[in-house]
Amino acid sequence: MAPLTPDAQAIVAAHQDLALPLAGQPALHYTRDDAVYRAAKQACLALGFVEIDAECLGLAWQAMVQRTGRFDPQAWPDEPADFGMRPWPRNDAFAPCPKALGLYAVLPDAAWVGRMARAGVPTVQLRFKSDDADAIRHEVQAAVEAVSGTPSLLFINDHWQAAIEAGAYGVHLGQEDMDVADLAAIRAAGQRLGLSSHGYAEMLRADRVSPSYIAMGAVFPTTLKRMATAPQGTGRLHAYARLMRDYPLVAIGGIDGKKMPQVLSSGVGSVAVVRAITGVDNPEAAVAQLQSQMTAPHTPS
Repeated sequence: MAPLTPDAQAIVAAHQDLALPLAGQPALHYTRDDAVYRAAKQACLALGFVEIDAECLGLAWQAMVQRTGRFDPQAWPDEPADFGMRPWPRNDAFAPCPKALGLYAVLPDAAWVGRMARAGVPTVQLRFKSDDADAIRHEVQAAVEAVSGTPSLLFINDHWQAAIEAGAYGVHLGQEDMDVADLAAIRAAGQRLGLSSHGYAEMLRADRVSPSYIAMGAVFPTTLKRMATAPQGTGRLHAYARLMRDYPLVAIGGIDGKKMPQVLSSGVGSVAVVRAITGVDNPEAAVAQLQSQMTAPHTPS
């Protein structure tokens, strides 16, 4: 990559809390001639943002400077309009869910779902891995029955048809699932929709369908699944949360009790956990401890 311009250097120096290690030497491709856009995109690549996110940020920087009439390297784009996001309310939005979904347990089967619902976890997700359609329908139906009579809200990962049939509270999809799932059918059924994101471009893609909530991660390293992007860290999580503030937000990825306060200080209303519950000897005690941290006072940034 070419030497940083003075404006790009100023942006990089001001935002080291957003920096991640560079993966090789990123190629620099510009889509417009605007000097602010070019400086900002170069700076974002130097901060370790992937190319598609650096492009989003370069355009947002240009829009921010045009809106404010001044270039301030200390600033960072966090106005939805600068990213081309539509204002709220939206007629095509998915059914709403609570702004603060609280502790969010991602669980492998219906037995775990029922156990954690009885333990008082406010939001649970069934992430059941199977290629057997009958087994999927059975497990989703069992999970719906398992939360019956409890306050827990149940989201079904991936299996949106079975979720609609069983009357689950909502569906959670990854970015790749958005291409194959029938989003119109999910919306028409009144299902809540949660979408995963791993950076600016994916958050903007999720926003275009106006889901019920947006999950952001992975915040910290995780061994549960192979991630296409590096752990984003709490600095970026704070920036993401400021931009997506109109949504219920879920932070996910390598979060445990020790990391909970710095995650919650971003302003997210929910923290998703997996091993912090399923990988301990006493899950109910872990839930009680995590719940106490979720409700403890914290100062949003």
